[in-house]
Amino acid sequence: MSTLTTAAPKPRTRKARKAKELGSSIPLTAFLWLLAAVYAFPMLWFLLSSFKPGSELFQYPLSFFPEDPTVAGFEKAWDRFDFMLYFSNTLAVALTTTVLTVMASAMTGYALAKYREQRWVRIFFICILATTMLPTEVILSPTFLVIRDLGMYDSFAGLVVPSILTATGVFMFRQFFLSVPDDIVEAARIDGARETGIFFRIMLPMSRPIIMTLAIFSFQWRWNDYVWPLIVVGDERKFTLQIALRSIVGAENIDWPLLLAASVMSILPLVLIFIVFQKYVMNEDINAGLKD
Repeated sequence: MSTLTTAAPKPRTRKARKAKELGSSIPLTAFLWLLAAVYAFPMLWFLLSSFKPGSELFQYPLSFFPEDPTVAGFEKAWDRFDFMLYFSNTLAVALTTTVLTVMASAMTGYALAKYREQRWVRIFFICILATTMLPTEVILSPTFLVIRDLGMYDSFAGLVVPSILTATGVFMFRQFFLSVPDDIVEAARIDGARETGIFFRIMLPMSRPIIMTLAIFSFQWRWNDYVWPLIVVGDERKFTLQIALRSIVGAENIDWPLLLAASVMSILPLVLIFIVFQKYVMNEDINAGLKD
């Protein structure tokens, strides 16, 4: 009797595997580049339009690149629009709120994560999360009444105080501190560290990825906030950029070169912050200082 033997398949070479992986990644890469172009096109049009004179903005056929580039809109926004005043107002409000938001959220999240023996702590955390289900418009009226009765109307304090504590920030810090073993806290207590020292010297530095992420989000929220400053601030000298930009739009006439230039200048801080701090968020090890 003859025995049938089957030849063993040849092992796939490394080059063949790389070629297959490269071939499968090409469609996905092309799709991502196409998606990026779709998002980038209106932004580039917006940016290039800020360098066009008013007569060129609505000429037909429309042109993507400016035929006669000018920076007159930027000069007008800087001088006549009093851009520096509104920019400094917005920067002060955004920075102050961001710092206070990070600190308040970190402290609250740490307390909810490490002092959860009491039942009321869990109930309090559920109440904080429940606020995320309320639309912003629902709490505008009671928040305004509280700010008015506290004497904060038409002041920067009225812009900052209601925005300090956010349920999103508390949830982010609580989930992170829950992942930190309680043994670290107990060991610090045995060594004689106080509760404030444990938080500021051990736990807070470990949460740097959460701090960076929440700081970027909080700064963006406050920088782009429109409805609340519109309600609280009445003095034109205290306007933020978003309210000031809205004041450019008149009932019958709109200075488009001025509006486009001021809008471009208003988004530059957000772009710079993302470019500078994205590496800290993306490269941070969220489990730094922990052992498996």
